[in-house]
Amino acid sequence: MLIVLALILLLLIYGFWEYRNHQRNLDSIPVRIHVNGSRGKSSVTRLIGAGLRAGGKRVLTKTTGSKPRIIMENGEEFPVIRPGRANIIEQLKIIRQAVSRRVEVVVLECMGIQPQLQYVSEHQMVRSTVGVITNVRPDHLDEMGPTLEEVARALCGTIPGGGVLFTTEKEHLQTIQRWAGEIGARVHPITPSNISSEELSGFSYLEHRENVALALSVCEHLGVVKKTALQGMYEADPDPGVLRLYQIDYFDKKIDFVMAFAANDSLSYSILWRRLNLSRKGTASEAKLIVLLNSRPDRIQRAEQLGEFIATEISADHFLIVGEYTTPVVNKALSLGLPRGRILNMGGSSAEEVFEKVVSLVEREATVVGIGNIVGFGEEVAQHFINRGREVVFRDLDDSSRRAWIGN
Repeated sequence: MLIVLALILLLLIYGFWEYRNHQRNLDSIPVRIHVNGSRGKSSVTRLIGAGLRAGGKRVLTKTTGSKPRIIMENGEEFPVIRPGRANIIEQLKIIRQAVSRRVEVVVLECMGIQPQLQYVSEHQMVRSTVGVITNVRPDHLDEMGPTLEEVARALCGTIPGGGVLFTTEKEHLQTIQRWAGEIGARVHPITPSNISSEELSGFSYLEHRENVALALSVCEHLGVVKKTALQGMYEADPDPGVLRLYQIDYFDKKIDFVMAFAANDSLSYSILWRRLNLSRKGTASEAKLIVLLNSRPDRIQRAEQLGEFIATEISADHFLIVGEYTTPVVNKALSLGLPRGRILNMGGSSAEEVFEKVVSLVEREATVVGIGNIVGFGEEVAQHFINRGREVVFRDLDDSSRRAWIGN
């Protein structure tokens, strides 16, 4: 019994020592930025890090998600190797690494999904001086919802007490401001319209105006002027999940492939659909519009939401449902009136079979939009299209070509 009590006491002493040591580590990093939100976290994290590096700051950046990365002070990046599932304890290791490299700024993407983990991540592990909430979208509703208001409150768990918060969220801004007020944080609502189309055209890929506006506001808050921060963002490597466009010429058929798997939820896809004006490429035009939806078995609620989305909110010539857990997506879409002749269940098919089916549906020209989730088969089938095409580099397009894709 005495041995057991002694072991417990030793564990308590060790835990207290670890906690105090971590708090000292945090205090040795002057600026700690914690990026949270439903969509765009990884991109905003990267953009902030790139902008601050361009301004001469020593910055360590870490993104999470399906392809977590650590980005060093010189912009060089390395994958985060995980022996098992993602765990928020990972952030402690990143803080130790930041201290050992004597950085002055650390930019961390929030790892927690469950509300209590988001709160612990902020108030025990990061204690940020600058917080970011990108937006509030209907994602992970089974863990943070079921309502968007509850999602907003969960995301508020990473607002820094006594610090500052930047956000482009509008619908739930009052919730964010109320929560921030209770812990002494100042909220800076950011207006994306401050970013011009000319400034967006400097990116090689299709970056969202909201992400750029948010990142620039944080950089300017920390003393890096807009022009300098933007140039750093232009030159930095984008997140693997950013929206990209590819052109494929295949046996006299022209296919535009839109890699949009990262959006993940129906509201984000609705915004994307409007921005790219994809409705113009549908049944009324000669060019076909084909939606490629990848479904995952561990995203049941999201899969059914996307089934409702394709049935009620968008129009396309063909919908190909691929990956796993495809039948419920198809059944949901059919039950809401999507014509059976326009949807095809290709669950279990190989990437080659999916590509060949798409080609068979194209007469001369088509736009293929990949949605759903990039993890697993989504990445495999996307790579199959990418390997057969060439990327559209947005900053190399003339004004008319750019407007053909994204308007003004």
